[in-house]
Amino acid sequence: MPQIVRLALIAHDRRKEALADFALEHLAELRGFQLVATHGTGTLLQKRTPLAIRLLEHGLAGGDQQVRRLAEEHGLQAVIFFRDPSGPSTYEPSFAGVVQVCDSQEILLATNAATAVALLHFLRTSPDRGLIAARAWGRVPTTATSDLLRP
Repeated sequence: MPQIVRLALIAHDRRKEALADFALEHLAELRGFQLVATHGTGTLLQKRTPLAIRLLEHGLAGGDQQVRRLAEEHGLQAVIFFRDPSGPSTYEPSFAGVVQVCDSQEILLATNAATAVALLHFLRTSPDRGLIAARAWGRVPTTATSDLLRP
C-alpha cells in the first residue's frame, strides 16, 4: 500500500491568489496528497478549489511555527511555498524558519510555480518517490505534531 505524502501549501499574502490559481490548474495532482496549509492560505484554497485541506493557524498566530514544527518532526514530506520575491509584508511572517528546516532536513521545497510543477511531477512519477513518502526516517511524530494534524 503506497504511503501518503503530506504536502504543506503556504503563501505570502501577495502570492495567495497565484497559489490558488496553481492549485486549480493542478487539482488532479494535488488530490493525491494529504494537504495542510496556514489558515489564510488554506481558507482561500478551500473557497477556490474542492481540495481537502487541514487548516493550521494563521501565519502570525503561529501557523508558520506549526508548519516549521511539522517539518522538524518529520510530519511533512514536501512544501509548496509561493513566496513574495520582494519579501513579506511587515505584518506577515517570513517563513524563513520553514525554509531553514526544509534545507536542514532535506525536505522538498518549491518556492514558485515552475519548481512546484517539478516537485509534483517528481512526487507523482519518479521511481524514487517512495523514498520521500517513507520519510520520517523511522521516527514516529510526537504527540504535539499528531495534535496539529488532528481534525
